[in-house]
Amino acid sequence: MKLHGYFRSSAAYRVRIALNLKGLGAEHLPHHLRKGEQCAPAYLAINPQGLVPALEDDAGVVLTQSVAIIEWLDETHPNPPLLPKDTLQRAKVRAFALAIACDTHPVQNLKVLARLRELGLPEEKVQDWAAWVNREGLSACETLIRDEKGPFCFGDAPTLADLCLVPQLANARRFGVDVAAYPRLLKAEAAAKALPAFANAAPEKQPDAE
Repeated sequence: MKLHGYFRSSAAYRVRIALNLKGLGAEHLPHHLRKGEQCAPAYLAINPQGLVPALEDDAGVVLTQSVAIIEWLDETHPNPPLLPKDTLQRAKVRAFALAIACDTHPVQNLKVLARLRELGLPEEKVQDWAAWVNREGLSACETLIRDEKGPFCFGDAPTLADLCLVPQLANARRFGVDVAAYPRLLKAEAAAKALPAFANAAPEKQPDAE
């Protein structure tokens, strides 16, 4: 398999964690987002959205969108499972993950922030926007799992929720958010980061890290 990504991309970070948990190897092909390499014609032929990650399987079939990629990995390599068997819990895990992957991360990512700059917002306001988005999303996520048993987001093993949470907390810190306001999320993060699969997927551990 080939994983197209970027060391600091939180969406690619999610997929790296999933690959590690499943014990799957992949050739990592970096595309420097700040240099616009994701918009090169050769990459747009792989992912017309011009986003990372994209995963090519051994047959050359391309999958895009991190959550879809992770669910495919979970279905084709079911151990360890990343979604609970219980239908209600599975829905809760998906809801938490999507609160991050659909409603928080996309509106503070590089493309959105670049557009805000194009519209004339001063850099201070751009950074404030990104921090506000993170605080809004993480506050909701803190409430979503407040009464869930730990140490992970949902129980005693990592799920799709944890794969989304850990990269988003990294994003929040980059934008100066005081994450101490989210003790339940930090508890899940600590449990996750104690696992080699999470630790080895961290941005600073990637070959293209700056």
